[in-house]
Amino acid sequence: MARPSKLTPEQWEDLHKRLLAGETARALGRIFGVSETAIRKKFGANQSVSLQSSQVRTVAEKLAESSAALESLPIAQRQVAVDLASKLRNISASLASAAELGAATAHRLNALANTEVSKVDDAQPLRSIDALKGVGVLTKLANDSAHVALNLLNANKGAAEKANADDGLGEIGATERAARVAQIMAAAQRRKESAEQ
Repeated sequence: MARPSKLTPEQWEDLHKRLLAGETARALGRIFGVSETAIRKKFGANQSVSLQSSQVRTVAEKLAESSAALESLPIAQRQVAVDLASKLRNISASLASAAELGAATAHRLNALANTEVSKVDDAQPLRSIDALKGVGVLTKLANDSAHVALNLLNANKGAAEKANADDGLGEIGATERAARVAQIMAAAQRRKESAEQ
């Protein structure tokens, strides 16, 4: 049976927040009375925590810059800027959802087209003209369904390449990598939309 933790869940949460804010595991271990090893075991390897801390710091800096930029606007324009930012987030989320649904639809239509291909007589394909027409129609619909997703990928090709580059992300899981790629792509899309206005 495992020994009970020296810290309450609230203390662990506080410790984790401070770790993400950039304090070292060693210093926090002394403050909270737990070993540095226990902290690393609880919150992952040093590189992972360091990467998370760096991301938190980067986001905090961007929030501070955004807040300062918002404060520099005349009072009457601040709400307009906040509303516009909300609309841009909604547009990005809607486009991402449309891309995801379109890709899923394309996948399903391609599977149906593949089923129709199995009905084609390889020796005399022209005798299977109805099956061939079905394959053509389903393939065209699949390509059309994938259009939004492909456009988003093309628009954010640089961001996707950056996310896939060997930048220390090789040790994270596929799900977390996909989430980070999505975040980078959404940010790039927002920048593109802002530049177009």
